[in-house]
Amino acid sequence: MEPAGKRFDVAIVGGGLAGVVALTYARRAGLEAIVLERHGRVGGLWRDLPAWQDIQISTVDWALGDLPLQGATQPHILANIEAWVERFGLADGIRLNAPVQLARRDGSGWAMSTPHGVVHARHLVAATGVHNAPVIPQLARAASTVREFHSSALREPTMLTGRDVLVVGGGASAFDLLELCFQHGARRVIWAFRGMRWFMPSRKPKQIAGSVRGFARMQASGLSADQQSAAIGADLRSRYEKFEIAEIMPTHDFDVRHDQLIPGRPGMLEHYASIERHRATVDTIAGNVVTLSNGHCVEVELLLWGTGYSIDLSYFESTEIAAIRTVDALAARCGCIFRSLDATNLYFPGVGLDGIGSAPWAYSLLCRSIMSHICGTARLDNEVLGHKVNHFDIIDYLAPRDPASYPADHWRAHYREIALNTLDEQPYSIP
Repeated sequence: MEPAGKRFDVAIVGGGLAGVVALTYARRAGLEAIVLERHGRVGGLWRDLPAWQDIQISTVDWALGDLPLQGATQPHILANIEAWVERFGLADGIRLNAPVQLARRDGSGWAMSTPHGVVHARHLVAATGVHNAPVIPQLARAASTVREFHSSALREPTMLTGRDVLVVGGGASAFDLLELCFQHGARRVIWAFRGMRWFMPSRKPKQIAGSVRGFARMQASGLSADQQSAAIGADLRSRYEKFEIAEIMPTHDFDVRHDQLIPGRPGMLEHYASIERHRATVDTIAGNVVTLSNGHCVEVELLLWGTGYSIDLSYFESTEIAAIRTVDALAARCGCIFRSLDATNLYFPGVGLDGIGSAPWAYSLLCRSIMSHICGTARLDNEVLGHKVNHFDIIDYLAPRDPASYPADHWRAHYREIALNTLDEQPYSIP
C-alpha cells in the first residue's frame, strides 16, 4: 500500500510487454511511475496462454537491442518480458498481485482501487491490451458431449491426436488451430468460417514468413499506403492462386490501413485439400452433433474456437469506456492513435499495436511519446484517424507531434537508415 497522499505521475495498468515498456520510458523521462499487475509475475495475457502459443512475426523482429529472445513460443515471450524488467531495473516499480478493481477519475487525476489499497496518479496508461477477453459465440447446447476450447485455453494439443475436430474462425487463431490439428494428427478436420482474413500463403514457418523487414523497407522507400496496399495485395493474390486456395481469398482488397499481414501456415496449406470447409457459423450443439448455419451437421469430438478476442475495460468506472468491446470502437474514441478522447490524461497504447509490425518496436515508439506528452515536450492532438498506423509509419505520424523524441534535423535520416540497412538477422536498436 502506498503512503497516504502519495500521487504518482503515471499509473500503468498491466504488467505485460506494454506495461514494462511504458515503465521503461516513464523512468527515462524522469517520471515517477507504478505498474499494477494482477498476476504474481509480469507477463500479462502471455502469462495466461498455453505454452504452444507463439508470435505472428519473426523472432528477430520481436527482439529489440540486446534483450534476448531464444524462441517464438509463450515461455520465450515471458522470458523476454522479464528481461525488460531486469535490463532496466524495473522490479521496484511493479506491484504484483495488484489487479485494478476500479479506475475512476479523481479530480484532475486517477484513483485505482486494488486489494492492497488505492493508488493515485496524474495520468493513466491502460496497458491491458486490446485483445484480452476470449470470444466464444452464444449458441444453444443440448446434452452436448463435444469438448470445447478457445485457442487461449487449449493446454494439451496432444488431445487432438486421432480425434474428429471442428475449428471455427477465419483469422490468425483459427489458422494456428488448424496447424495444431495437423501437427498432432487429428483424424478429421472440419473448418467453419463466416469471413476470412488476409494471410500470406507460404511453405515457410511463420517465424520466417512473418518477417516485417520487407514492409519496413517499402515504407522507408517512400511508398504511400495505397502503393503499399497494391504491392502487397498483388503478391497475396498470386500466392493464393499458386497454392490453389483462391476460394478462401477475402472479397475485399488488401489495405494496410485496415488489414493485418498474417503469415501463412505451411501445414494448413499442405493438408488444405483434406479439410472439410464450410462458409458458416455454429448454430447449435446437441450430443456430438454440431449444426452449422449452412444446414450441414457434423459429428465431432472437439470444437476449437479460433474466434479471437474482445477488449475488457470493465475496470473503468466510466460506463462509456467500460462498454467498449472492439479495437475499432476504442480507436474511434482515441486521438493521435492512442490518446483517449474521454479523458485527456488516459492512454491506450494497444490501439497502436493493432496493425502490421513489431510489438516491442511499436510499444517503444508509442510509450516514448506518451511520456514526452506528459512531460510537456510533445503536442499530441485529438485527431481521430479511423485506420491503423503501421510500423515505421508510426514514426512519420509522431515525429511532428513529438519534437523532443524526433529532432527535426536528423530523425528522418536516422530511421530511414535503420529501416533500410539493419541486417535481417539483427534486431532493431531500442528507440
